[in-house]
Amino acid sequence: MEEESTKPTVLILCTGNSCRSQMAEGILKSVAGETLNVQSAGSNPAGYVHPLAIKALGEIGIDIASNTSKHMNEFLKQNVETVITVCGKADQECPVYPGQVNRFHWPFFDPAKAEGSDEDIYAKFQAARDEIQKVFTHYGEERIRLIEF
Repeated sequence: MEEESTKPTVLILCTGNSCRSQMAEGILKSVAGETLNVQSAGSNPAGYVHPLAIKALGEIGIDIASNTSKHMNEFLKQNVETVITVCGKADQECPVYPGQVNRFHWPFFDPAKAEGSDEDIYAKFQAARDEIQKVFTHYGEERIRLIEF
């Protein structure tokens, strides 16, 4: 845990902390986990990580099965360098954290709200994963580049 406290913390927030923020956490950790302490939380946590989010990330070699759904207030006594909201509700409810330097709002469609056949719903999880992967991979690579510079 000592090593984690020396890395800048990036906190990714959404409402339920079951899909989008969990996928973003897993992807950003896979890209920049050596450089950043990546966490996620929600303004109204669902209490679980959505099984289809776990499955979608598993397809790209990222395991988030042991992640837990957390409340954003759990981080109010920690230094959080960067906050990234991935839904509008979390963006509206987001507090300012100690040490916060950056705040970004990158909204993504909530695949947990998808309707249709099982295949249609899972396709929405895959599409959300692909969008999140594109944005958070780029962000992680840029953070590494800037830290190494």
